[in-house]
Amino acid sequence: MTDRLRALPWWLRSSLAALAGAAATLGFAPTGWWPVLILAMSCLTLLALPAPSWWQAALTGFCFGLAWYLTGVTWMSVVFVEAMIALSALEACYLALFSVLLRLAGRSRFWPLLAAGSWLLVEYLIGNVPFGGFPWLRLGYTTVDSPLAGLLPLVGVPGAGFAMALIAQLLAWIVMTAGGRRRLIGAVAALAVLLGGLLGLLVPAGVEQGSVSVGYVQGNAPGGGIYGLGAPRTITYNHLAETQRLAAKVNAGELPKPDFVVWPENGTDLDPFRDVRTGAAVGAAVSAVGVPILVGTITENPAAYERQTAAIMWYPNTGPGARYDKRNLVPFGEWVPLRSILEPLFPVVRYVGAQSIPGTGPGVLPVNLPGRTIQVGDLICYEVAFDSTVHDTVQGGAQVNVVQSSNAMYVGTRQVAQQFAITRARAAELRREILVVTTTGTSGLIRPDGSVAFTLPEFQSASGVTELPLRNGATPAVLYSQWLETAGLVLTVLALVWTGWRHRGATGRMRQNGSSVSTQETM
Repeated sequence: MTDRLRALPWWLRSSLAALAGAAATLGFAPTGWWPVLILAMSCLTLLALPAPSWWQAALTGFCFGLAWYLTGVTWMSVVFVEAMIALSALEACYLALFSVLLRLAGRSRFWPLLAAGSWLLVEYLIGNVPFGGFPWLRLGYTTVDSPLAGLLPLVGVPGAGFAMALIAQLLAWIVMTAGGRRRLIGAVAALAVLLGGLLGLLVPAGVEQGSVSVGYVQGNAPGGGIYGLGAPRTITYNHLAETQRLAAKVNAGELPKPDFVVWPENGTDLDPFRDVRTGAAVGAAVSAVGVPILVGTITENPAAYERQTAAIMWYPNTGPGARYDKRNLVPFGEWVPLRSILEPLFPVVRYVGAQSIPGTGPGVLPVNLPGRTIQVGDLICYEVAFDSTVHDTVQGGAQVNVVQSSNAMYVGTRQVAQQFAITRARAAELRREILVVTTTGTSGLIRPDGSVAFTLPEFQSASGVTELPLRNGATPAVLYSQWLETAGLVLTVLALVWTGWRHRGATGRMRQNGSSVSTQETM
């Protein structure tokens, strides 16, 4: 089998890799066919590992990655097609690197384990470099509906992704290895990893200490493309109107009175401190419902051509209180890296508008309620993809978790389902409920095991009230997953260096003896 795979012409190898890369996106929402993703990763290994040269391995990975991202982030085309193509090409370079590392790992006796570690390393680079990274299509997010879901509260998204990558490598090893006994060992090992998720059943949800009644408002927006929020103040007035409808239901006894209400990111599209009509609309909404509203808004500094995406707890009598500023910003969506260089060359980036400035503190806001103060952990949209930002809410003392999002530009695309699936993985990782509130959909409540309690329909205004438990305590994933990830990265780098050094020495000795060495001597 290995010889036949090595003999494939480069064009056929690359074409098959592209097909596998396109198929890999079926593992992500909205389809969520996680077994297909494992098989696609195995196919990449079967094509790249026996490649007869380094450049063929790199080209194989590049074609896999280019097809994967072009298929997986097609939703970016509703804003900038150029950005989608550029991002896909950049991420494909990381998959080319993975294939090169994979070929190097294949020289180790324990190459499935080292190959999975190489995936952990490359996924870390994708999620951090450049410009803060793009940790969107991570393997760990797809595990929430698989037997590996139990690993999320134990080892977090990185650990669950490593486990999935390891299964893929073991399957490839079963295909490529000779001997029934070795294949049996590989199959047993893959099954053991898959069943390891059952250990997560031992991790309980956080300890309940009372509850809080939370209102939610999805005001709706025109949706679609860069102007998805509609004309100025459209989104603001939509949320005001839906909040007033919520207040009417509460006053009529149809719904219980909430302790506070959550609006989504971009609940207002203009700065309520600078735009009088926007500020008045927020004030009217708070007065109507008679409780604090967590307002997702934009604050601006026109003099510096800067802005911040903020969550502000707005009170009926005293106005704005605690504030959280979004920390993880979308490159070329909320800010433009190297703007002074790129904007003259590509005038289209001017559509991004004022440069967003990231916040610095964790998303934990104190909410003053009659007789008590509670801590609300808040994530704003894109931030759900970043481990440290998510974990900071719990470590910062959050008792209840919410996600504010603005998906109006992407309604009708995969982006909405992908983000909701990421949030489900986060709920399972934290073992806490997460209330998701968006401008247009999908809003809903996610249970601590990642299952969905309810969702609101897209393209409709809607509101309601739900009772959420106040929880304390952190899962092992929150406490230790980043340390485990770091340890895995260090060990992988050391093992790769050792494998390369050992093989180089072996090659040198072979040449001195007038012999040659196979590029995959331990396969």
